[in-house]
Amino acid sequence: MSKLYFSEQGYIISTLCEELTTFRRARKVLNLPATNQNARLFLLARPYPGTEYPLRISVNQVEIQPLLSKHTKSYIWFEVPLASNLLKQGENIFEFWTDSTAMNAWSLGLESGHAHPNSFISDDCGQNWRAEKMGFQNVVLGEYVVRVRLEEGKDPDPPRMIWEDQASPRLLSLRKQLPEQAIHEPNLMKQVRILTAWLSTSWPHVDTYVSSLYTPWDAETILAWGKYRLGHDQRIPVTMCVHYAVAFVSSCMALQIPARCVIGTDSINGFGGHFLAEVWFEDFNKWVLVDPNLDLIFEKYGVPLSLDELRASGDSALNLAVWGPGTRYQRRFPHIEAFINSSQIQNTQWAVHRSIWPRTDFLTHPELSPPAHGSTAYSEINLIWETKDLHKGLGMFPYFADKDYFNNRPNYLTV
Repeated sequence: MSKLYFSEQGYIISTLCEELTTFRRARKVLNLPATNQNARLFLLARPYPGTEYPLRISVNQVEIQPLLSKHTKSYIWFEVPLASNLLKQGENIFEFWTDSTAMNAWSLGLESGHAHPNSFISDDCGQNWRAEKMGFQNVVLGEYVVRVRLEEGKDPDPPRMIWEDQASPRLLSLRKQLPEQAIHEPNLMKQVRILTAWLSTSWPHVDTYVSSLYTPWDAETILAWGKYRLGHDQRIPVTMCVHYAVAFVSSCMALQIPARCVIGTDSINGFGGHFLAEVWFEDFNKWVLVDPNLDLIFEKYGVPLSLDELRASGDSALNLAVWGPGTRYQRRFPHIEAFINSSQIQNTQWAVHRSIWPRTDFLTHPELSPPAHGSTAYSEINLIWETKDLHKGLGMFPYFADKDYFNNRPNYLTV
């Protein structure tokens, strides 16, 4: 038993985070119950490549062992053990800084959009603090992505899936853009393959190595920005595997097909992950794995596979792959061809850790979608992971579930 304490959702934008120096120090306040057991501190941070400065940390005015740099180009999770005597009941103060006088050593993850944050910044070595004008540009009101897990307590049960509102004018608008063949096709598998072929050929895959402009989880915007490779501020937008799956799920909602987003990764701080979708097939009584980016499903003996079945098959995923016409379009791009031929796909390394996104109302509630998923380490608290992974380095998340939760018939069919 254990419980995570946090005050943000992990919705960070990597270009609006906090830079730390010896003068510029960050403070996070978390309210904790009394504890007599050791705890774990989790923070999302990014060291500068080759920096000689460690990240210094204090807990309730007691400095602890500093963090040493790791080679990374993105924000990743750091886990720090905490002795129980460092913590107290009530407000606990965590402070972070470096010995560098310039903003060239460490950055701390910062989530924008909090009216009354329990995070603070100081520009004078901690003499004075403010809970406004945060981030390296001094324009953000937000919370630092810092969490604590205590051994006492219990995490909440994972939430039920929230489905898109079928009466939404946004959904009706999207339906007008769908292929006519998909709208009138009575066979579910054929509908699915029409949608994946259409989406996989609608725009080129552009990842965060090319641009930092992340496309919102809005299917019509994804289609428009992706097609013309032009988005906000007239920049090339990021339109990657995430966006194919999100657009696919919204398209399924427009056709009243139960679908959801599924995310997999080889490690919490790794970039061997993938973002796909699942469709509920009543005939097979299971969720079938669908890759709208690569126009791909997996089959064995002619039966489409779930993610669990794919992981347990013992076969190379490429031997089970059923490609669609969109695959040829995607393979024109060298980075996609390399991905298809990598061990990530062949050995399903991306599926070592599996989670699902518990909402499909991307159109009616855009404010509840993350602003940059896939541009940093996994950080959003909404992600629901498998129970087995709680003690495999994923203690920075609050929601875990057993196989029944992931495999159960969707409540979409009963509402």
